[in-house]
Amino acid sequence: MISLLAQLIILFAVIFDPLASFAVFFTATRSMGLHERQRTATYALLVAGGLSLAVLLLGDRLLGLFSTTLDEFRVAGGIVLGILGVKMALGLNLNNIEHAKNKSGRAIAAIIGTPLLTGPAAITAIIVSVQDHGRMITGIALLAVLAVTAIIFYQAEKVNKLFGKDLIQILSTILGLVTIAWGVKFVMTGIVNILFG
Repeated sequence: MISLLAQLIILFAVIFDPLASFAVFFTATRSMGLHERQRTATYALLVAGGLSLAVLLLGDRLLGLFSTTLDEFRVAGGIVLGILGVKMALGLNLNNIEHAKNKSGRAIAAIIGTPLLTGPAAITAIIVSVQDHGRMITGIALLAVLAVTAIIFYQAEKVNKLFGKDLIQILSTILGLVTIAWGVKFVMTGIVNILFG
């Protein structure tokens, strides 16, 4: 149970990539005061958390709504994970910074909440995890990752001094390789289940 929870926390931490999202958040909110920056962080976390909760509770219904099976969705999601991993590994995950700089706090929060934190890869991983391991353990893992993300965002100045842009990029590259591996695993499992399940 604890081992599985740790694996899911790592999976969601890699996919949500809070440090890469933080880089966008910090750059886009640099001119804001502390109160406005924290309010923007709160909006972003509410968007990400609300979308994650909706997928956690209704993900299986989404599969039925779109007339697809879990394994078909697993293959499609694995491809998305692979693309995300390639972008992370090549340092292409911060390309939304320039678009976010001149937007309002709520617009910045929306961009960070989705697609940066809770994007297609996260939605896929949540649905697959719920089907494979259940809602409770998936929900706990999501809550842990969102709590860490909240700490990172609310302590923006300290985190920026501690990590800096270069270290964040190095960590993102390493996590990108892990994301590619998860994508390959999703695709292989889905194909095997479709062909022989």
